[in-house]
Amino acid sequence: MIIGTGRSAIGTIVERKSRSILLVHLPRLEGYGEIAPVKNGPALGGYGALAMNTALIATMTKLPEQLRKTLTWDRGKELSAHAQFALETGTKVYFADPHSPWQRPTNENSNGLLRQFFPKGTDLSRWSAEDLEAVALALNNRPRKTLGWKTPAEVFEEQIHSLQKAGVATTD
Repeated sequence: MIIGTGRSAIGTIVERKSRSILLVHLPRLEGYGEIAPVKNGPALGGYGALAMNTALIATMTKLPEQLRKTLTWDRGKELSAHAQFALETGTKVYFADPHSPWQRPTNENSNGLLRQFFPKGTDLSRWSAEDLEAVALALNNRPRKTLGWKTPAEVFEEQIHSLQKAGVATTD
């Protein structure tokens, strides 16, 4: 997840093999800025546990089941509803050790690439879900040295194709 000003955020999911990026739109909840924050009340900033869970489930279930077996998250409280997420998606959730970004290097690198589009100190809530899709499309179509100069979209498509091939029975 990348954090912006005014309790704004964008969730980031990176498929490890293809480096394909999915961005999770986390709009502020109704009442943000109008209702005084309540201790232990709902997180209206958009990335509280319930809002994150809802948005993450909606995004992850777009992926084929074989590509959403596990998710490694940092230790933020925004994924404190991980048990419900795991039940609804069939995804096992792992947590990186505290202050250990090297345990999620692909995601950290991708978050760095995203800062080209969403600079630090920016209110991230101003971008719509469609804007986030356009940014993900741009990054997923950028060739990467680590992929042999293929794009993440090409490698992802190869993965989908191989999954479909593996699922088809032969008559041999």
